[in-house]
Amino acid sequence: MNAVEARSVACSVAPMLSVRNGARAVEFYKAAFGASEVYRVEDPGGAVVSRLAVDGAEFWVSDESPEHANFSPQSLGGGTVRMILTVPDPDAVFARTLAAGARSVVAVEEAYGWRLGRVVDPFGHHWEIGRPLVA
Repeated sequence: MNAVEARSVACSVAPMLSVRNGARAVEFYKAAFGASEVYRVEDPGGAVVSRLAVDGAEFWVSDESPEHANFSPQSLGGGTVRMILTVPDPDAVFARTLAAGARSVVAVEEAYGWRLGRVVDPFGHHWEIGRPLVA
């Protein structure tokens, strides 16, 4: 990469979610969040690394690889990170995630200046889905 190319790369942070059955996870996130798949690599054994985007907000999904110390919440018995997905209509997205197979943790409600609910996806990742309330 030359200096001009390096200057054109924007700084960003995007989570990479380790899951069991990456291909199924990609399909869940497409159905639940309307995600589009931006990039995908699949090895001959079926393991997937995929970059997904929801209205431009990107995250990655990868099959867990214990040999690289990448474990899914299912293997660990829980996770340490919650994703916060900020959307214009949290009620509709929350309902769509439940229809796609997520489980409700906290129903959508108004609290702390947000309209917010929380689900756990079929792969053990927790998502808070909401929007800030306008005063």
